[in-house]
Amino acid sequence: MAGLPCRLLLLCLAAAATSADLVLEEVRRSLDLSTHLAKISAELSLANAPGGAAASTFLLALEPGLEPRLAHLGVQVKGEEEEENTLEVKETKVKGKSGKFFSVKLPSPLAPGAKVRVSVEMVFTHVLQPYPTHITQSEKQFVVFEGNHYFYSPYVTKSQTTRVKLASRNVESYTKLGNPSRTEDTIEYGPFKDIPPYSQDTLKVHYENNSPFLTITSMTRVIEVSHWGNIAVEETVDLKHTGAVLKGPFSRYDYQRQPDSGISSVKSFKTILPAAAQDVYYRDEIGNISTSHLLVLDDSVEMEIRPRFPLFGGWKTHYIIGYNLPSYEYLYNLGDQYALKMRFVDHVFDEQVTDSLTVKIVLPEGAKNIHVDSPYEINRASDELHYTYLDTFGRPVIVAHKSNLVEQHIQDIVVHYTFNKILMLQEPLLVVGAFYILFFTVIVYVRLDFSITKDPAAEARMKVACITEQVLTLVNKRLGLYRHFDEAVNKYKQSRDISTLNSGKKSLEMEHKALTSEIASLQSKLKTEGSDLCDKVSEIQKLDGQVKELVLKSSVEAERLVAGKLKKDTYIENEKMHSNKRQDLVSKIDNILDAL
Repeated sequence: MAGLPCRLLLLCLAAAATSADLVLEEVRRSLDLSTHLAKISAELSLANAPGGAAASTFLLALEPGLEPRLAHLGVQVKGEEEEENTLEVKETKVKGKSGKFFSVKLPSPLAPGAKVRVSVEMVFTHVLQPYPTHITQSEKQFVVFEGNHYFYSPYVTKSQTTRVKLASRNVESYTKLGNPSRTEDTIEYGPFKDIPPYSQDTLKVHYENNSPFLTITSMTRVIEVSHWGNIAVEETVDLKHTGAVLKGPFSRYDYQRQPDSGISSVKSFKTILPAAAQDVYYRDEIGNISTSHLLVLDDSVEMEIRPRFPLFGGWKTHYIIGYNLPSYEYLYNLGDQYALKMRFVDHVFDEQVTDSLTVKIVLPEGAKNIHVDSPYEINRASDELHYTYLDTFGRPVIVAHKSNLVEQHIQDIVVHYTFNKILMLQEPLLVVGAFYILFFTVIVYVRLDFSITKDPAAEARMKVACITEQVLTLVNKRLGLYRHFDEAVNKYKQSRDISTLNSGKKSLEMEHKALTSEIASLQSKLKTEGSDLCDKVSEIQKLDGQVKELVLKSSVEAERLVAGKLKKDTYIENEKMHSNKRQDLVSKIDNILDAL
């Protein structure tokens, strides 16, 4: 144990020596301020002084004014064949210094006297401040950026140049340290020589920037996984224009008539969906938004999102977008081991900024041993349970949060879990069981008699009602026979074919006799049951006999008309008289049927 303090002391001395021996021989820094983000990239030539110890790591420091706005930091090293390797970056602390520091691990220790070329990329959000903060619809938007003329570093920098890329050539003012040169929308500073560590000098640029200052203030991304072949994705987005706030009224007429009216506003933007996305919907609280357009490409699906109104500074909108994906493209398994590989955040619009993101991944019911691999640090909340159709004990939901995201965070997250495939039979068995119970209950209910005592009067009434229903059917069918015979008589008058008439008459007699016999049988049953409806059925029989007699008389007169034994005028007069009598008899029969 006595050797442990000695070893720690040696490590500290080695780290101190390494930090003191490293030198930035050349720094070429570039500030891209052409959008609403501040993208700072730097090409570093890092050298280890001769005679010192080999360095396996080096430090990166953030400018105190920009460190709260850092969204992304990436470091790469260029090899001999110009290939770029991403280096491991970890936040660390430096004794006696405040602010954020990062320790970057080199691919191999840097020997004394050796050099390495390193590329650093940083993205900052909400550092471009609108000035003035309020503008009218016809005014252009100007912003102010404040940074550092020097590359903020714990090491001595022998030579440095800085190139600032702006959104336009319209520049109100900028600092002029070292007599910078300006061409169109670019300002170049330097070279600066022999810059001490932690050097600061305020760089300030005030310029026109009408880029879309869109910010996703809040976003909830729900990924619901089904082992039946589908992955449902839904994103709820709260969007805000964080540029200069609109001052005064908004004129739709001027906005459509003048091309430069509301030049800094946002009419629409493009969202990139996965190539396999289908069943896409875009809606808000009011309902479906029909102003969107969908374009299917080979490697993606482009969706033009057009809000219900243009977004000016300070204006907000809220919408929901969702789609389905085939699970075979994102879900992998080996036996009971499953791995879901999907993006933690997807492309919403170009140069996107997300202040707050919540991702919920709903796994199938029965998923266990859940493990998440993320390409960057995320905040895991407590897992939840989600209940949908046919769920019994709930589906596990992974909940993760992250703030201040940009396009560089569009990377895959991998969720590992185990799932017993037997559980896939759970939902079909639940459906089968539910229908089985339903049918069994209906069968039991129908077949069992739940009455306490039998009611002979009720049974008699049911029998009479059944017999009456049969009588009604037979009487209506018998009346239909007369209509069919009338059609046969009309055909006979046209064709003068006596066989047609004889055939119709024979058919009428046979069927009428059968139906009358059945009605008489039912009449006897009613009499047996002691129902007074028997008399009404008897009356129907008598009236029907009179109807039949009139029908046959009409057919006889039709024969005489065709044979020339009866004048046409007389036939028409007699037919009219028979028709009236027949109609009165049928009306009486209908009244009795209604009473039944």
